[in-house]
Amino acid sequence: MPTAIIADDERLMREQLRTRLAQVWPELTILGEAKNGNEAIALVEQHQPDFAFLDIKMPSKTGLEAAAEIGDRTHIVFITAYDQYAVEAFDHGAIDYVLKPADTERLQKTVSRLKARQNEPTEKQDVSQMLSQLAKQLGIAAKPQFLQWIQASIGQELRLIPVEDILFFQSDEKYTRVQTASYEALIRKPVRDLADELDPNLFWQIHRSTLVNSKAISGVVRDMRGRHLVQIKGSHEKLEVSRSFVHLFKQM
Repeated sequence: MPTAIIADDERLMREQLRTRLAQVWPELTILGEAKNGNEAIALVEQHQPDFAFLDIKMPSKTGLEAAAEIGDRTHIVFITAYDQYAVEAFDHGAIDYVLKPADTERLQKTVSRLKARQNEPTEKQDVSQMLSQLAKQLGIAAKPQFLQWIQASIGQELRLIPVEDILFFQSDEKYTRVQTASYEALIRKPVRDLADELDPNLFWQIHRSTLVNSKAISGVVRDMRGRHLVQIKGSHEKLEVSRSFVHLFKQM
């Protein structure tokens, strides 16, 4: 069964879209609603829907900014009040749209396109290029966005972890360890992928298998073998720095 989330800062618009979608696509399950871009990102992290209906103009994060952070994790459908000339930018790309207020006839056409795309993979490159094109066409700045939450396993439990609470990530062959001050969790995403999705000013790569929160670093020491080791605040943990990344600590 297809699933979706709806994000719009206007409650009546969310209710109207939900009602119209139920009419033209009764099989679609709405897993949650959001009032802003941050809430939309969290819902996608939590529910992993097939589609995310995002209003372009929302507080805290616009629909474009939320879409940039969501990337290829779901199919993006923008909700927009822009006129027909502006929405021509949508017609030839990887992203669909719904005109506001939702018209049943026009929504049916969108649903037909979404059904055709439901089982197709979403290409991250296509999404990025489309967002840049839309930002230019609509005169909206799409600022680069980074992951704000990590969905990780703790035993049989799935938990959403704010990235600022994470001290470091460390990968082995199968899993990546997510370490906070109070607990450890596991994800399957490797460090090489996380390095592209996290704010590089906050998370420093110090080894091919390790990313560390720069705010969690208490110091750097050298051991008897001449290796540089990062010390973590409030922890006895020491993380090895490979030669390729020693330059990060020259000023410390």
